Amino acid sequence: MKVTKKEMLYEGKAKKVWSMVEDDDCYIVEFKDSLTAFNGLKKAEELGKGALNNKISTQIFKMLETKGIKTHLVDTISDNEQVVKKCKIIPLEVVVRNIATGSLTKRLGIKDGTVLPFTLVEFCYKVDELNDPILNDDHCLILNAVENIEELNYIRETAKKINNIMHNFFKEKGLKLVDFKIEFGKDKDGNIILADEISPDSCRFWDAKTNEKLDKDRFRQGLGGLKVAYEEVLNRILS
Repeated sequence: MKVTKKEMLYEGKAKKVWSMVEDDDCYIVEFKDSLTAFNGLKKAEELGKGALNNKISTQIFKMLETKGIKTHLVDTISDNEQVVKKCKIIPLEVVVRNIATGSLTKRLGIKDGTVLPFTLVEFCYKVDELNDPILNDDHCLILNAVENIEELNYIRETAKKINNIMHNFFKEKGLKLVDFKIEFGKDKDGNIILADEISPDSCRFWDAKTNEKLDKDRFRQGLGGLKVAYEEVLNRILS
């Protein structure tokens, strides 16, 4: 697929978004090698990280599409770039949790590694200046993050469906899907579709036998070996 970058529309912590000459209804997304944690307080560069996330996210999105999940992915055009459908991002980070760790253990005092009795879905407001606060359903409506409760319920149920699909997929690959963050957007027809990325930057993966962390916690916690961990996740996906 031959495409030409036109204008950079957005640069975030992990990606750049460009308009393209060939199609006004699509964007080019460029995955960066940047690493950030703790709302941007910790930063680094890891050569090749962007390409790994691009490949991993591409494989997961394609797999989800085969299971009936509509996504923004159109095509992968280079090691670091995708073409995606233009959509208006809903300003919610949707966090899906299967095992307690990270901020959940700190907020609620649940022991790290505790398997939750049911899948927990949380919403966070995508505003860096407010440190992405956790929202309840009423907050989402008051902030006009969604148009109505039906949209919010659709997002919640779709997130649970994605979790079920990915949980089973990664279980077969010898990985525990601990938790993950996803985002949704509205396409030109008003349909809510999965957007952004799904990668070790946005998921926590633990080895099923050893509980070794194979995700961005290796950077957050100073464990080292981040690129090797991401390569391991990609290799298992492709196996």
